[in-house]
Amino acid sequence: QAQVVESGGGLVQPGGSLTLSCTASVRIVGHYVMAWFRQFPGKDREFIAGIGSDTYYADSAKGRFTLSRDIARYNFASLQMNSLKPEDTATYYCAVKRYDVSQDPSEYTSWGPGTQVTVSS
Repeated sequence: QAQVVESGGGLVQPGGSLTLSCTASVRIVGHYVMAWFRQFPGKDREFIAGIGSDTYYADSAKGRFTLSRDIARYNFASLQMNSLKPEDTATYYCAVKRYDVSQDPSEYTSWGPGTQVTVSS
């Protein structure tokens, strides 16, 4: 089972930016894909963005969030989040699965421990 670790969460003011990073113990392109989810208290995890050979975004992330790979590092991707709002406050998780990006969290086989993002003045 792959090991996954997130980093980069923290406190940011509304309108600010934050970059989350994810490192996995497997190669992303070709065999595995990597995705970001977030979870609000008492809610299920929701898909934000996923990357493999292509990149996919939830409607809530389009235009504000950018997910990208580091070509030189086959197991690393970062989620750039701009124009953050208080309603973006959540625990953010990185996950990996084989083959294709999915918005269904139950399909992902390995998860990081999560990183807290708080948007507040």
